[in-house]
Amino acid sequence: MDDRSAARDLLIALTATATLSRAAVCRLAAELDRWTGRELPADPARRATELGVPPAQLARALAVLPRAAALARREEEATARLGAHLLTLLDPGYPDPLRQLALAPPVLYIRGHLPTAPAVALVGSRRADAYGREVADLFARALAAAGVTVVSGFARGVDAAAHRGALAAGGSTVAVLGCGLGVDYPQGHAALAEEIATTPGAGALVSEFPCGLPPRTWHFPVRNRIIAGLTAGTLVVQAAPRSGSLITARHALDLGREVWAVPGRIFDERSLGPNALLRDGASLAESPRDVLEGLRLESPGPAESRAERAEPEVPVGRTLPEGLAGQVLAALPASKSLAPEDVAARAGLTVDVVLGALLELELEGWVKRYPGPAYGRLG
Repeated sequence: MDDRSAARDLLIALTATATLSRAAVCRLAAELDRWTGRELPADPARRATELGVPPAQLARALAVLPRAAALARREEEATARLGAHLLTLLDPGYPDPLRQLALAPPVLYIRGHLPTAPAVALVGSRRADAYGREVADLFARALAAAGVTVVSGFARGVDAAAHRGALAAGGSTVAVLGCGLGVDYPQGHAALAEEIATTPGAGALVSEFPCGLPPRTWHFPVRNRIIAGLTAGTLVVQAAPRSGSLITARHALDLGREVWAVPGRIFDERSLGPNALLRDGASLAESPRDVLEGLRLESPGPAESRAERAEPEVPVGRTLPEGLAGQVLAALPASKSLAPEDVAARAGLTVDVVLGALLELELEGWVKRYPGPAYGRLG
């Protein structure tokens, strides 16, 4: 697509189309020129396979093309009514670190202003106890006072304590939401959201979801890749096994970023996540100084070797997926990559069904897509 303005409208329209999956939107947005040409491919199903999306998803995206400009205007107006703005992959202000993501969000909805300072993710349990909240507040205050932006997920517990600690220190914070900017979630955080978005220099609320989209369970693992992508490293305070905080840590490791963990009591389930990270090679964080010193180490070597050590057969804190996704993952050998058709043959499923499952597995960090396309297991 040659016209930059038309391409930008299409990115916004795709993002706002409810019938398109998040993974398909990201994949199609990254390769607009391969499916928006004047002459449609003679075999759309084959083109969809080449793009790594189900044919039905490509058909829905093609149906968006004639009305992309109108959909984009509507979405921009809804965003403006919230006092927010849109930033697309085609805009110069789009955060460069997010471009490193395998599935970069095509559009960011932003209320406030994204800080340019170095950033650290500070994440943990929604059910944090008084100790966890105190630790999050302590680290956030110290990091913010040192000029580091604190990024978190705006949830109750550790996330909220991290945002409030950064603000209390007069620093900046970024809240990455698992819903649209126009949704009051979690309830009770409206005042915190307002302070972040409207206080000069305080930071921003960020989402990749349309303004009115309510939170859904799958939104939170998806948004965690943005938390990791925006930051130089991730600090985990309290986290139960299979928690979203560990997914954020895994994304950070995959990106070659640093991971720190605050150790916890062995009898507390909320300590199992951080303690497992420490066992698998994460850096110990006993005080904010540990994180600040780590940020000054610009050599990529230690972070890369730690990421390699921390990739066990099953990703940290996660159990193998069940159902269709688990069936497709089981059909992928650990030692080589396969084309979707070969995976389908091994799993006894249709290519359409397998492509959808592979997109889900890729977005959640279980598989990686290679040119061809081909898919291989991670870990």
